[in-house]
Amino acid sequence: MNDWLAQHPLWTYIGIFALIAYVYEAVFRIGKLPRLQHVAVYVLIGLGSSVLLIFQLFGLPIVLCLVVAISLMWTVRMRTFLEKRRSPPVKPDATEQKEEM
Repeated sequence: MNDWLAQHPLWTYIGIFALIAYVYEAVFRIGKLPRLQHVAVYVLIGLGSSVLLIFQLFGLPIVLCLVVAISLMWTVRMRTFLEKRRSPPVKPDATEQKEEM
């Protein structure tokens, strides 16, 4: 896989950019940014992706690490979803009684 990624640097760059953009959107994005700041963030992501592309071309497994990181993020989200689904909803009266004590 690393050989194919080294032979196709444009596709590797696009993949790195897409993976990092997904991580940004899923983890670090808090709210809606103004349009100019939004563009600035993606320009910086593009610059960072070019640095990571250089590391990938020199043999470091950047794409593989990003794929593992995203799969761990999905695992945590799935686990959180399943835990929320299994646990019964908390009644408001029970929390108010704890606060009075």
